[in-house]
Amino acid sequence: MANIRKFNGKKLDPSLSTRAMYGAEMRYQREKAGLSQAELAALLYVTPSFIANLETGRRRIHPDMAKMLDRVLKTDGFFLRNVEAGRATPYPEHFADVAELETVATEIREWELSLVPGLLQTEAYALALIRAYDPLLSEELVRVRLNARLIRAGVFDSATSPMYWAVLDECVLRRPVGGMAAMAEQLRHVAAMIRRNRALVQVLPLNVGAHAGLHGSLRLMEFENDAPMAYLAGLGTGKIEDDPATVRRYKLAYDLLGAAALSPEASLTLIEAVAEEYEHGAQFEPAGDRLA
Repeated sequence: MANIRKFNGKKLDPSLSTRAMYGAEMRYQREKAGLSQAELAALLYVTPSFIANLETGRRRIHPDMAKMLDRVLKTDGFFLRNVEAGRATPYPEHFADVAELETVATEIREWELSLVPGLLQTEAYALALIRAYDPLLSEELVRVRLNARLIRAGVFDSATSPMYWAVLDECVLRRPVGGMAAMAEQLRHVAAMIRRNRALVQVLPLNVGAHAGLHGSLRLMEFENDAPMAYLAGLGTGKIEDDPATVRRYKLAYDLLGAAALSPEASLTLIEAVAEEYEHGAQFEPAGDRLA
């Protein structure tokens, strides 16, 4: 971890150093062309904050963007030829940018319909998910993906760790990923994060009917000097949104989920009670029935 550099006081992944180099070259070429970030953004049909993130190395330059940069900045194919060296990552293509952005986020808010969020996952839980998604994956790749997932939790160890708030469907607690013992350990870990004031977690009870999160998972991220972003994930895919109106709509959805969920105190009580059920092999009782 000694090679991790910092941006605005926050630790960044060592793999960002190569991207930072290409980002610096991008800034040099942009200024050489006499363009501001806003002017270059307009030519590339992206936002100025997106350009800023590319230039600081916080987001990767994708091949399509590299082609456009070479064309607009007249760099004779430099970015397209060299960008692959800055794209090395242990994460799936659709999630790599998100994993990088969470290292510099000031706030992370997540809604999960079916799984414990990656930042809160234990080794046994994460391993069960990786094997379930791809049962034919080699042991070597399994370990690479597992280590990459566990390393992400390092954001909680920093003095500048983000404010983290998750709203979980009760289904997340009830699905015994990895078996009863692994699930008990997982829920005890979530409870410990709450009690250590590292995470704020609410649970949406099963007896809530239609709600704003039925579409799937949602992640919202805030930054010190950049516009907020939203991330929506699907099976083997994901999309980052930074359009202000779109992000505001997702924020509203998240607020509605939080309003419908149990209080943080009641959620912690439920999480620990379900962990105890797993430990003793008891049959679960939906939270709505408990509170009736």
